[in-house]
Order: sequence, then C-alpha cells, then structure tokens
Amino acid sequence: MCGRFFVTSSPETFREAYGYDDRPNFPARHNVAPTQPVAVVTSEHGRRRFVLMRWGFLPAWVKDPDDFPLVINARIETAAEKPSFRNALRYRRCIFLADGFYEWRRGGPRGQAPYAIRRADGRPMALAGLWETWSSRDGSEIDTAAIVTCGANGLLAAIHERMPAILSPEAVDAWLDLRDVDAGQAAALCRPAPEEWLDLRPASRRVNDVRHDEAGLLRPDEDEPAAPKPPERKVEAQGSLF
Repeated sequence: MCGRFFVTSSPETFREAYGYDDRPNFPARHNVAPTQPVAVVTSEHGRRRFVLMRWGFLPAWVKDPDDFPLVINARIETAAEKPSFRNALRYRRCIFLADGFYEWRRGGPRGQAPYAIRRADGRPMALAGLWETWSSRDGSEIDTAAIVTCGANGLLAAIHERMPAILSPEAVDAWLDLRDVDAGQAAALCRPAPEEWLDLRPASRRVNDVRHDEAGLLRPDEDEPAAPKPPERKVEAQGSLF
C-alpha cells in the first residue's frame, strides 16, 4: 500500500512535468497523510488541471461517510470490477503530485522501520490515482482521491508486497487520456516500476507522527540500519496543502 508520501519539487517543476496551465504556489511537504488535502492533475475535455482533493476516496453512492471505511489506495487488479472504482477507472483518472513515498519494513528489534523511495533520476514521481466527487445531502461537494497500487517490484518486495503504480512520462499521457484509452488499457499501464527507476533509503522514525513535516524526515536516524538489498533472482533469457 501507500500511506504517506512527500512533495519536494518546486511548483514550476511539476507544472512543466505535467503540462497544466494553472500556476499554483505551494511549499514542500514531507509527510503527506490520509484525509489531508493533496494536489492532483486531472484531464477534463482534453485540458489538464491542477486540483486539490481529499486523500480518501468516497464513491458517489455513499450515503454517510462515517459509515464508509477510509480508502486511500485502489488495487489495480480489482479496480475494474469493484463498484467503488469501476467508473473512476474509466472516467476519472488522475496523477498525484509527489516526489516519492514512504514504506515500512516490518520486524527487527525496533519494530517497523520507515524507508523513503524516490526516483533515482530525481524527477517527480507520477503516482497513478482515481478520483470521485462526493455530494452530501445538503448539496455540498468534495473531490476525493486514492492512489492506485500494484504488486511490488524486486526492490520493494524486501519491505512490502505492494507499491504505488508509478507511471513513465509516456504512460502519464495515456493514463490521462480519457477519450482514447479505456479502463482495460489504463489498468495495463499500472505495472511494478523497473527497479532501476527507484532509490530506497532509510528515513527518520519521526515520519510515523503526522505532526512532523520537515526535510529531516527524509534522512535516517543515526542508529538506523542500511537499506535492505533485494533478493538475488535468476534472470532467464526472454524472446494547508499547505
């Protein structure tokens, strides 16, 4: 799963990467947590937009949010069949603005240890997402979103069995193309990212507390162990925001 992420690039870097016309100004965030406002890129009538949404997906048919579980991730393997995500996968796909995410390795003498995962090339990390507008009985509306997840690649499998779907620039274009790319084609874009795309390093345990939000969270505590190495595998030849 993906339960925390960070946003450290400049607003202009994201704007250039995703091609929206909006010119938002926002500070870095080092510990984005569920239920908080998050920045996403949507495509409406072929035009990309920067939009703030709540991280926590609410299907339109939900009557009372208090009776619905907090949904922060959508498993791509079942999204096309689940009533919660089926329509969003076809009509409401988005990209979460992020530079990386945190994941926790279980076990060890100190319990769960956090790691920060970034792109090795330093580019923004395009996290595939789904969104939905939920309307209350009084007519008020809120845009909500979830991060799409897939199976972990070899590097991340040493920590967790799932990872967010990280899209290449070409896949971003297809993911946001709601006119010509259907749900099945979009789902096929959400594969485990190549291991060479990613850099994994220990992070501070202070990230466990959502009240902490500073650059130091991306650095390990002094007594943190080194990042785990992926298991060796036999390779076979193949033919308020802010």
